Amino acid sequence: MKHILKIISLLVAIFSLWIGLLQASIVPRSYSWVLPVYLVVSLGCYGLLMVGVGLMLFPTCPQEADLLQKDIAEAKDFLKVRGVDVGLD
Repeated sequence: MKHILKIISLLVAIFSLWIGLLQASIVPRSYSWVLPVYLVVSLGCYGLLMVGVGLMLFPTCPQEADLLQKDIAEAKDFLKVRGVDVGLD
């Protein structure tokens, strides 16, 4: 719930800044109508950048990989006992 409140407050702040720019005529009106599009595009670029950085710095967890392989082997054995074809080993 706290996360949604942060997002809503950020959107309200951005919206009020945009309306302030329109009212004060600091930015020409023809440019200020395009600012929300620039905001969405820049947030999309930021999101893609963060996903890329997260993938590059993805930590390896050898202990978790071993546990996962044991779980997979256990599940295959469980399914073989019940007559399900699980493919090649």
